[in-house]
Amino acid sequence: MWRIAAPMILSNISVPLLGMVDTGVTGHLESSAYLGAVAIGSTIFTFLYMGMNFLRMGTTGIAAQSYGAGDNDGLRVSLGQALIVSLAIAVLILLLQVPIGRAAIALLGGDQETQLHAATYFSIRVWSAPGTLANYALIGWFLGLQNARIPLLIFLTINIINIVLDLLFVVVFGMKVDGVALASVIAEYSGLLVGATFAIDALRSRRGHWPLARLTNLSAYKAFFSVNASLFVRSMALMFAFAWVTAQGARLGPAILAANAVLMNFQNLTALGLDGIAHAAEAMVGKAVGRKDKAALQHTVSLTLKWSLLFAAGFTVLYLVAGPLIVRILTDLPDVRTTAMVYLPWLVASPLISVWCFLYDGVYVGMTRAREMRNIMVLSTFGVFLPAWYLTQPFGNHGLWFALLLFLASRGIGMHVGYKRF
Repeated sequence: MWRIAAPMILSNISVPLLGMVDTGVTGHLESSAYLGAVAIGSTIFTFLYMGMNFLRMGTTGIAAQSYGAGDNDGLRVSLGQALIVSLAIAVLILLLQVPIGRAAIALLGGDQETQLHAATYFSIRVWSAPGTLANYALIGWFLGLQNARIPLLIFLTINIINIVLDLLFVVVFGMKVDGVALASVIAEYSGLLVGATFAIDALRSRRGHWPLARLTNLSAYKAFFSVNASLFVRSMALMFAFAWVTAQGARLGPAILAANAVLMNFQNLTALGLDGIAHAAEAMVGKAVGRKDKAALQHTVSLTLKWSLLFAAGFTVLYLVAGPLIVRILTDLPDVRTTAMVYLPWLVASPLISVWCFLYDGVYVGMTRAREMRNIMVLSTFGVFLPAWYLTQPFGNHGLWFALLLFLASRGIGMHVGYKRF
């Protein structure tokens, strides 16, 4: 488990650290509009790209089952199909970038200055689409091979280059949100170069051939889409909930929007840290399913759940003790700091509430139970999150954070009940 989980924890934690640098470099500029613009722009791409996260999750489950069954041709098909679909989606995003950008910025709101900077950010970062989506496919494929070292290298390449260029473009060259966006574009293609190089080496070491009919015939994609269509709906419902938090924060004022952007770094750190263990569950559960080993499946779930709970408790203690310090590091704007401190207790409680849904995401991916994941996510989003937000609107931003935590809790409960049933 730790051969997979440890590299993925390091990989995942580097992602919100990048978000913190983005927040930090814009949070120290002369106006909170820059911070709000990056928050809006990042939310748009989180919605776009994480909505396509099925390219990683679905590829991991399918590749892990092929790996467990010793099917080298199947491994080639899982990678080839994922890369072809990722390229097709990226081209579509680039073709539709103008209407997508305008509609998303109008939907998320914010004042005129913030929206103007957000548009600049979007128009540059959208060109990272081919690299970002291809990286999803490569990372998922390597995890299916029980190899987390290469995803770690990809993540570190992307995030280290991004952080260095953030500081170079904004602090040294005096750029604003355009520098933050450009750094992300360059970093994604650097990561793609690393991933493609190691994928070629991995395929050379596993004898087999490319079944071209399964890559060029649309009917051969039936299994791929049967899993990934449900994962796509699931991811979109998830990102709808987080985008809703940003949008409603924008409508509560610039200070709330900026404070929620700061606090969302805590939630991202929790999610991606716990997802490191969930990634191990994906690979190990998928391998057990491929081998039809029920005992290994049950042991994997028990083991990864135990470690997930320990990590969640650690995050809660970290935020309780160091939360105010982290807020001060991320921004020196007095009104944003004060506002963030008011809502920090919600983030202290979040890890122990959300740990269940993160772990079971990994279990369900490994079992390719995509339809059940979709149903639980949709119910939690539209049957729990939105009604909870609507009923707690009189409590303002407190009601918004309460609704988000209730959403995370309902997902965990629903997935636990579902796992016990099947």
